[in-house]
Amino acid sequence: MRPPVISRILACVLTFVSMLTMASASPTTETLTVEKAYPHLASGILTYATLGDLPDGQILQSDSRAISETELEKSLAEVPQQVREEARNNLFFLLEQKATQDLLLNEARGKDCKDGEAPPDAGPLIRSYLEKTVGKVEVSDKEVAAFYEENKDMCGGASLDQIKDDLKQYVLAQKRQDAVTEHIRSMGQRKPITLSSVWVKKQAALATDNPVDKVRSSGRPSLVDFGASGCRPCDMMAPILENLKTKYVGKMNVEFIHVREKQILAARYGIQSIPVQILFDKSGKEAWRHTGFIPQPEIEKEIYVAS
Repeated sequence: MRPPVISRILACVLTFVSMLTMASASPTTETLTVEKAYPHLASGILTYATLGDLPDGQILQSDSRAISETELEKSLAEVPQQVREEARNNLFFLLEQKATQDLLLNEARGKDCKDGEAPPDAGPLIRSYLEKTVGKVEVSDKEVAAFYEENKDMCGGASLDQIKDDLKQYVLAQKRQDAVTEHIRSMGQRKPITLSSVWVKKQAALATDNPVDKVRSSGRPSLVDFGASGCRPCDMMAPILENLKTKYVGKMNVEFIHVREKQILAARYGIQSIPVQILFDKSGKEAWRHTGFIPQPEIEKEIYVAS
């Protein structure tokens, strides 16, 4: 028979072990990120930001860098008047641009940008840093030839040999931009960023009230063409879009976005030249993107894959 003291000690130990076992067996709370809560909202560095509670008036916290609503309102006041109203409904995008500049500047300088004020030489400093980051990106002759075949109609009848050098620079610029975009997006995974969950919820409702995000949330595949009237390849795309809209009625959304009328929306989707066609699958995920004119049969091949 065990002495009473030993029995009590054993009982305490067993209770403690039992508590540890229950704690380890219970599921851990999954961190809620912008991507999980609002899949179509972020496009870059805030994609993997954590949603949480922040002090009143504060909307972002990353290491020693904080951004307040007041500071973001000052940035909004600097936006050109003709797009300010659209920008006001896209404050999350404005925040993402500001956070991107701050964190890129930190990387370029190798230290924290604590005061939120970019130095006068911030632009060249960031560009130099990004050029080093994507400096190894190259373009093969095969890639240039493939781009030429897909965009013959916008080449004015010129042969590949006649414009090969110019096309190579164009395709290289595109590849470098893609590399920069991915570098910035992955920075959001390496840097601990917390956003105000209350503020983001409000901004998500405003930012997704547009034609593109609405079709992405429809449960159907969606083809969105970003262009403008008076742009030759854009005008060539117009009848193709009408044909597709009629042919796939009830099965697929076909949407045209005039980039001069929706400048912030175009910026959100990374449109730098036009026309650009983006195909989203029925879950709203981007499945395919193309720049320039493209014949209907080529689009339909991608539609078949995405469906």
